[in-house]
Amino acid sequence: MAWNEPGGNSNNQDPWGGKRRNNGDRKGPPDLDEAFRKLQESLNGLFGGGKKRGDDGGGPGKSGGFGGLLGIGLVVLAAVWLYSAVYVVDEQEQAVVLRFGKYYETVGPGLNIYFPPIDKKYMENVTRERAYTKQGQMLTEDENIVEVPLTVQYKISNLQDFVLSVDQPEISLQHATDSALRHVVGSTAMDQVLTEGRELMASEIKERLQRFMDTYRTGITVTQVNVQSAAAPREVQEAFDDVIRAREDEQRSRNQAETYANGVVPEARGQAQRILEDANGYRDETVSRAKGEADRFTKLVAEYRKAPEVTRQRLYLDTMQEVFSSTSKVLVTGNKNGQSNLLYLPLDKMVESGRSTSTQVTSAAATSNEANARAAADLQQQQARTRESR
Repeated sequence: MAWNEPGGNSNNQDPWGGKRRNNGDRKGPPDLDEAFRKLQESLNGLFGGGKKRGDDGGGPGKSGGFGGLLGIGLVVLAAVWLYSAVYVVDEQEQAVVLRFGKYYETVGPGLNIYFPPIDKKYMENVTRERAYTKQGQMLTEDENIVEVPLTVQYKISNLQDFVLSVDQPEISLQHATDSALRHVVGSTAMDQVLTEGRELMASEIKERLQRFMDTYRTGITVTQVNVQSAAAPREVQEAFDDVIRAREDEQRSRNQAETYANGVVPEARGQAQRILEDANGYRDETVSRAKGEADRFTKLVAEYRKAPEVTRQRLYLDTMQEVFSSTSKVLVTGNKNGQSNLLYLPLDKMVESGRSTSTQVTSAAATSNEANARAAADLQQQQARTRESR
């Protein structure tokens, strides 16, 4: 039955275990000193503290009060220790636990506990990409000074090495980056550093930097190296700009010269080839003609031996035909004694030749002369045959 229900113990007892006063009125809340005293007595009983009362039945003794405070302190210390010993490792983190200063274990994600002060933990994010930026003046292979900015992206791949092998692994990364950058830039010409050689430089820097990290056992993996646009120092920027413009002018002039050469050289080679082909054709023609003439002469000698007079007369007629073909005058002989010589002039052809162009004149005269020459040749052959028959 509740303490304040009708007919209950509400007349004799309050909710804190005390009895009401005889007059039944209550002026305020229960005595806090009494409640604290009861709590202290309970803690003393829990931790083995006893009560010692004086002869007059007074309050708690000194030893009981000290024991209670000591118990409270121990409870508080135990709670604080337990709060600091229990920890949670996130999904992206790992923790390394050292026991008595020596590596003990690597803890993965989840709820874990360790025992300080004999244990010590180091917890780091091992999946997050970290970045480090470096910029400085470097000396190139051709002894020019350039400012090269770059960014190094990395992450922790081995937390044990990251914590234990090197005192300050990220500081070691910065020093190694500076060394790798100076080595690569020092073996590269300025043109490559300022223009298209940045990607190759970034690859070489990343490879060399990763070798340094593996040698030092820092537990760091370099994921990316980005070499930004390099430039000359501000003090000599104008001079570098002049040098760059001069090189651009040189390249432009070289391109123009190559374009001109590409247009002239093939044409000259074509003309040279045409001359060679003409010379080869002339050579073949001359050689073939000479061989033909020699063969013709050989056959002519054979025929001459068979019929000397006829062959001689034929040669004479051929020669005369060849000579008269280039003249407009024709001389015709009548008999064997050379009398009755007739000078034949083709006047009709000569008149026509005067009215036509020079080309037509030459062609007509040649045709007429050739006809006359044939007629004279036929006449001579006829006379020769007549003489032979006589």
